[in-house]
Amino acid sequence: MIPYPNVYIREYAEATVIFATFLFLNFYSVPRIRRGEGLFMTMLWSVLALGVIGIVFGSAEVALVSIGLFASYVFVKEASVYLWNKSKTIHQTYSFLAPGVFLAVIIWLIVFVLLLISGQADRDILGVWGITIASGIFLYSLSFLSFIPAALRKKRPRVAYVWNVFWVLAIAELPVWLFAFLITNDEESAVIITFVNSLFQFFIIMPFSWIFYMRYKRGTEEILSLQTELGHSTAKLDFLRSQINPHFLFNALNTLYGTAIQEKAERTSEAIQKLGDMMRFMLHENLQSRIMVAREIEYLNNYISLQRLRTDAIEGVSIQTEIDNEPTLAQISPMLLIPFVENAFKHGISFRAPSYIKITLQVSGKTLHFDVSNSNHPKPDSDPEKSKSGIGLENVKQRLQLLYPERHELIIRETGKEFFVHLTIQLS
Repeated sequence: MIPYPNVYIREYAEATVIFATFLFLNFYSVPRIRRGEGLFMTMLWSVLALGVIGIVFGSAEVALVSIGLFASYVFVKEASVYLWNKSKTIHQTYSFLAPGVFLAVIIWLIVFVLLLISGQADRDILGVWGITIASGIFLYSLSFLSFIPAALRKKRPRVAYVWNVFWVLAIAELPVWLFAFLITNDEESAVIITFVNSLFQFFIIMPFSWIFYMRYKRGTEEILSLQTELGHSTAKLDFLRSQINPHFLFNALNTLYGTAIQEKAERTSEAIQKLGDMMRFMLHENLQSRIMVAREIEYLNNYISLQRLRTDAIEGVSIQTEIDNEPTLAQISPMLLIPFVENAFKHGISFRAPSYIKITLQVSGKTLHFDVSNSNHPKPDSDPEKSKSGIGLENVKQRLQLLYPERHELIIRETGKEFFVHLTIQLS
C-alpha cells in the first residue's frame, strides 16, 4: 500500500484513480476494441490501467473485482444499446411486450450495475432498487397487457382494475419479502422493503399505468383514424388516376374493332356492354367505402370476359374460372380483388409460350376465399409496360391492412414459372 499523509487524500486519490480508469476504459479501450483498431496495444494499455488500481489499493483482489465489475458494466451497456436500437423491431415481433418496457429495463439494469460498481450502495439500497423497480416494470406490463383491457370491459373499470392490482400485490407480499431478505440478509430491512414496494406499486405504478394506457389508446386510435383517412384518400386518388388503364383499354378497343370486322355485330355489342358496365362501376361504385360482393364479382366477370376476347385467339392459353355467384348479403371494399386478376393477365399471358390463369372465388358465410394462380412470364426490359401494374399489389396490401386489420390473410408466392395468390377476408 502506498503511504499517504492524510486519510482523506488517500480516499480522494483512490476515487480519482478508479474514475480515471473507468473513463479510459469506457471511452478509449472499449470503442477501439469494438472497431478492431490496435487490439494488442489497446488490450495491453487496458491491463496496465487495471493494474494501476491494484497498485493503488495494494491488492490484486481489488483489481480482479474491478475487472469483473467493469466487464459486467460493458456487457449491460452494449446489450442495452443493442436492445434500444432494435426496440422497434423487437416490439413489432413480440407484440406481447408493453410499450416502454425496453427503456425501463435498460435504465433499471444500468443503474443497478452502476450501484454495484460504485461500491457505495448498501444492501438496503440495492434491495429497494432491485426489487421495487423490477416489480414496477412487471406490474406495468401486466396492467397494460391484461388488467386494464379486461377492466375496460367491465361496468366499473377503475374499481375492477384496482381490485386486480390489490390481489396481485397481496399475493406477491411473501415472494417480495423472501427476495428482500436474500439481498439484505436482515428481516427488519426485508419487511421495510416489502412495505415500501407495496406503497410504491399501489400509489405510483398503478395510476401511472392507467393514465399512460388511456393516453396510448387515444393516440393509437387517432393515428389509426388518420391512417385510414389517408389510405382512403390515397387509394381514391390512385383509382382516379388508374380508372382508365390505357394498355387494357386500347387492347379492348382493338379487339372490338377486329371482332366488328369479322362478325359484324353480335360479339361486339356484348363486349361494348361489358366495357360500359365496367366503366360505370369505376366511376360510381368504386368511390363507395363498401359494395355488395355480387357487384365486385360482376366486375371481375366482365373484366375476365373482355380479356378472353383478346386471348381466345392465342394458342396454348388456358383460362379457368370457378367464381361463386350465389347471392350473399356480405359487403366488401371495392376494387380489392381486381388488381390480382389484372396482374395475372399482365404477367401470365405470353404469345410465345404456353400460358395459364386459374381464378377461384368462394364466399362461405362472411368469409371470402380468393385464389389466383398463373404462369409467370416476366416482361423484357424494353417493354414500356414493364414498370406499370395498374393499382399495384403494394397498394392493395396497404388497403387490406387499413380496411381489414387482423381480418384477412394474404399469401403471395412467386417462382420463376408461377405466381400464386391466396386471400381470405372476413367480410362485414
